[in-house]
Amino acid sequence: MKTTARTLIAMIASASSAFAASGAGVDESGFLTPLFLAFGALIVAFQTVPALMLFGSMLKGLFSAKGEASKAH
Repeated sequence: MKTTARTLIAMIASASSAFAASGAGVDESGFLTPLFLAFGALIVAFQTVPALMLFGSMLKGLFSAKGEASKAH
């Protein structure tokens, strides 16, 4: 049992170093990955305009509601 375990550990250790030396894990993302990231960044950038408009409307409503409520009564 000990011999089998040692042999298995030795095989795994040698295989992992062989895979690391072969360059098999090199990431070639290509053209679509930056395109996808740019598309996501554009969506976030274009959503800031309506978000800022909504935030401005909220602030306007918060600070002008006191004046309109006193006029109604």
